[in-house]
Amino acid sequence: MAISLVKTSTAAAESKPPLLEVRNIEVVYHDVVFAVKGVSLTVAAGQVVTLFGPNGAGKTSLVRAISRLLQSVEGEIRSGSVRFDGNALDALAPHQIARRGLYQIPEGGNVIKELTVRENLLLSQFCRDGSGSLNDDYARVVDRFPLLKTREAQLGGYLSGGEQQMLSMAKALLANPRLLVLDEPSLGLSPMLMQENFDALRELNRDFGIAILAIEQNARVALDIASYGYVMESGRVVYDGPAEQLRENREIQEFYLGLEGGLKKSFRDVKHYKRRKRWLS
Repeated sequence: MAISLVKTSTAAAESKPPLLEVRNIEVVYHDVVFAVKGVSLTVAAGQVVTLFGPNGAGKTSLVRAISRLLQSVEGEIRSGSVRFDGNALDALAPHQIARRGLYQIPEGGNVIKELTVRENLLLSQFCRDGSGSLNDDYARVVDRFPLLKTREAQLGGYLSGGEQQMLSMAKALLANPRLLVLDEPSLGLSPMLMQENFDALRELNRDFGIAILAIEQNARVALDIASYGYVMESGRVVYDGPAEQLRENREIQEFYLGLEGGLKKSFRDVKHYKRRKRWLS
């Protein structure tokens, strides 16, 4: 599938069956520790969805379940299902899932520091489905990220954190994904670089029609680009709804956006909140 410059209508995409469908997933580590407890979510073609929550909520475990990377950390899906484009993923290896168009950028990015920028980009050929011209798509990608074009011979490990995130997104684009799953894309970035990173994601969605599932702690920036969001705590989804509805929700404002009555709260106030029982009602 060659990179297309045809825009996709998000509204039309969301009326179709889900591109990604996660149903009642339970993830367990070492046969005893439940990290994800019956989570369900969907992402439509061309849609941007965010899943946010505190550290230890089970977000990364859910991402690993979707991409079938749990075995590398002694985890397993105890029950539930993950379907992509209507097909079950349970019998597929991670690289086969990527070739079907579901591409994950893990926490911290996926730059191999000992390889050059060009070598990192060319690794994406192993995630492509075989269609389209790699050379043509490579040229389009480096034109879209001109900084990388000037750094093609530089080792990935010598790029700054923001530049490595840029390289990770360029690798993802070159892999021709239909759905891009990102785990903590703002991690370790300055506010300016974080905004640039999310602006780039918005452009990938708008210009190439790539669906995005962004797993984040920073609810404010994630809700800025998403049309729908899920809140995850203690292994469960405790709230979900359209992004605008989440931004207006008093509990979301207080616990995740640092606001109370439309005003900013201090970090100390937010840190010591007492979670209301109606989260899980």
